Amino acid sequence: MASMDDAVSWARGLDELTERIAPRFVRVEPRRRATAYLKGLLAPVERKNGWQLAEAAGDATPDGMQDFLSRMRWDADQVRDDLRAYVVEHLGDPGAVLVLDETGFVKKGTHSVGVQRQYSGTAGRIENCQVGVFLAYTSAKGHALIDRALYLPERWAGDPLRRAKAGVPDEVAFASKPKLGLAMLQRALTAGVPFAPRRPAAAAPAETDRPKADG
Repeated sequence: MASMDDAVSWARGLDELTERIAPRFVRVEPRRRATAYLKGLLAPVERKNGWQLAEAAGDATPDGMQDFLSRMRWDADQVRDDLRAYVVEHLGDPGAVLVLDETGFVKKGTHSVGVQRQYSGTAGRIENCQVGVFLAYTSAKGHALIDRALYLPERWAGDPLRRAKAGVPDEVAFASKPKLGLAMLQRALTAGVPFAPRRPAAAAPAETDRPKADG
């Protein structure tokens, strides 16, 4: 069971992290929203949706939280780099391991970026979902995610109208999941993330070997 000292240490660590990323937000309001959003994600909230995260932040409606997520501007890649540096400072180890994996996020609708019927490793079957590729840093001191990319299927990438409606930037082109993973590894190497190269395990099924789905 966590002690009061543990709780104080965790709170101090969160404050340190939010202070690090604060300069990436131009105004005070989005900085406060970013802090409240992070605290909500870490809180024992049953569902991490706009309403419950807003309630956890003390808001009467989800408007402020939704506005932060949909309309506030910040450089997400710079925040990613700040997070990676923070993780290396606290968990860095020459014997660490970099772990690449994908995760499926089941969806009911058709408007979320990249959503379609496709193979989800999380569900172990074809589902209507988004798929994200993630890079984790794991050492004897702990583990944390340090990079991410949303997979944009070819059908999405080649549909200008759908891209425009969903707000997909023009510079985002189709890239396979292995290519997204290689880009993450290259960013980690370029940033000097310490780790011990390991012999690769048996390869996972190639995308072409998995069950086919829409698009």
